[in-house]
Formats: sequence, structure tokens, C-alpha cells
Amino acid sequence: MSGPPAASPPPGIAIRPPEAWHRADWERLYAGYAAFYKTAQTPEMRARVWSWIRDPAHEVKALIAETAEGRAVGLAHYRPFARPLSASVGGFLDDLFVEEAHRGRGIAEALIAAVAEIGCARGWSLIRWITADDNYRARSVYDRLATRTFWITYDLKLPG
Repeated sequence: MSGPPAASPPPGIAIRPPEAWHRADWERLYAGYAAFYKTAQTPEMRARVWSWIRDPAHEVKALIAETAEGRAVGLAHYRPFARPLSASVGGFLDDLFVEEAHRGRGIAEALIAAVAEIGCARGWSLIRWITADDNYRARSVYDRLATRTFWITYDLKLPG
């Protein structure tokens, strides 16, 4: 696929940066994301990430999918990353999560499209993300929107 996905939010859903009053919904969603990936996450860890996305100087930014009633039902965290080999900057979509009751309505596509729009405005060369091999439902969406790469990722754990 070439070019960013063009996806409008479904009716009754707005994509926007989170405001201070979204924190409880954001925490609920982010805890759900951690549980989905069976990752231990503490309130202190969520508080740290919340402080990052609320800090205008921090690289990590966020978007939420919000219902007409103001309830957040999806989130995306993203940031720029340097791509030395291509002498460019890309965007990395770190986290994408939609509340189970709202899946299948195009919210994930709209969140990705919104990150892509931000990337275009900032001159990023691409948006990159990873997902679990067994996350088949999400992969069916991603396969429609982007090109799966052949790269294999590794994690080298550091002490501390």
C-alpha cells in the first residue's frame, strides 16, 4: 500500500488529543491494553506515561477516540523516531487499543489515519508499529492499511 490511510471516524466518534479530564478513561483503556498483552503495569507506570503525553516538551504524544458523550473508547500513543539510513524521521505508533465493545467499527483505522495525518504534517517518511504475531484481529486491519515488513525485532534487556 502507498500513502496514508484515509479513514474518517465512525459516526459519533471524534479523534483528539486527551485532555486532563480524560485521565480516568485513558487509565482504564491503558490498563486494558496492558492486560491484553499480559504485561504487568502499575498505577505509577500509568502516571508516568500520562505525564509524558501531557508534557508538551516530551516526544510521546497521544490521541483518543471519544464518543459523543465524551467517553474515551480508544487510544493511540505515538512519537517521532530518527531513520539514519534514509536520513529521515518517521513516526512510531507505540500503543493502539480500542475497547472491546467498540471494535470492528473503524476506530482503530481512524486512530491510525489521524497519526498518519500528523506524520504528514510533520514531514515524517512513514508510520511504523509492531504487533504480536497472534493478534490476528488487529493484523487483519493492519494488513489492509500498511505493508507488513520482513524485519524481526529483538529486545536486549538492560539492568536496572
